[in-house]
Amino acid sequence: MTQKSNPSHSQGLTPKFHPELTPSLEELEKQERLLVFRQFTYDDAWALGSLLVELARERQAPVAIDIHRAGQQLFHAALPGSTPDNDAWIARKRRVVERYHSASYLVGARFRAKGSTFEESSRLDPDTYAAHGGSFPITVEGVGVIGAVTVSGLPQLQDHRLVVEALERFQDLQVPHPE
Repeated sequence: MTQKSNPSHSQGLTPKFHPELTPSLEELEKQERLLVFRQFTYDDAWALGSLLVELARERQAPVAIDIHRAGQQLFHAALPGSTPDNDAWIARKRRVVERYHSASYLVGARFRAKGSTFEESSRLDPDTYAAHGGSFPITVEGVGVIGAVTVSGLPQLQDHRLVVEALERFQDLQVPHPE
C-alpha cells in the first residue's frame, strides 16, 4: 500500500498519519529530488542537528543523531534511551548513503522491489553496510551528495521519516517561499 499525498499538506513529503504505510519508490525518489540545498555549512549542520534533537525530544524518541560531510562528523547527539548500538547502525546506514548516493531506506526498497534483499544481493558485508531507513544524503545544487544525516533508534521507516521531516523543515527555513 502506498501513502497518498495529503492535499492539505502538499509541501510536505512525509506522511503525518498512518505511519505503517510504506512509501513507493517514486515517493522516496521524489524526496531526494526535492531535498537539495544551495550550500551546507558547519552552521547548517548544527542547525539541522539541533532541529532533529528538538523533534526527537518532542516525541521522546530514544535516538542517536549524526551528520557527516566529506568524511567529517559535524554533529552527533545521543538522546535518553539510545545505546552504543545505535552508533554502529548509524555508521552502517551512512556507508550505504556514501556508496550509493541515495537514502539508505531507498536503497533497501530498490532491492526489495527486485524481489531480493540488500543483504542477499549487494555483495557487501552486512557488518559494514545496512540498507535500513534512517540515513539520507545531503545534496548540494551543482555539486551532488556531500554527506549524510542519519538517525537510529526507531523502526527503520520511522527513522527515515524523522530525517525527512527535519530536512523539509530545515529547507523551509533556508528557502524563501513566494507569497
